[in-house]
Amino acid sequence: MKELNNENFEKETKLGVTLVDFFAEWCGPCRMMTPVLDEVEKELKGKATIAKLDIDHSSVIAAKFQVTSVPTLVLFKDGKEIDRLIGVRDAEAIKIFISKAN
Repeated sequence: MKELNNENFEKETKLGVTLVDFFAEWCGPCRMMTPVLDEVEKELKGKATIAKLDIDHSSVIAAKFQVTSVPTLVLFKDGKEIDRLIGVRDAEAIKIFISKAN
């Protein structure tokens, strides 16, 4: 899973479909999402990029997208936000969510 930060965010999300998991190390529900997102990433290989952004280390981007709760999953297509989910979701819900971008 790609690690995003203030420096590489724009470059990494500007082409194609990218799901960004805005998370924090101290967030229990965020840690629960990691294996779910790993599963989704394997299943959607080549169709979408799954990436993580630590809001404590990349507060500029978190503020830009007004992320106030974690985990927040933001779906981007060619650099533009399409939709977002807040809270823990299962793999099936995330795959359906990502399919909105295609």
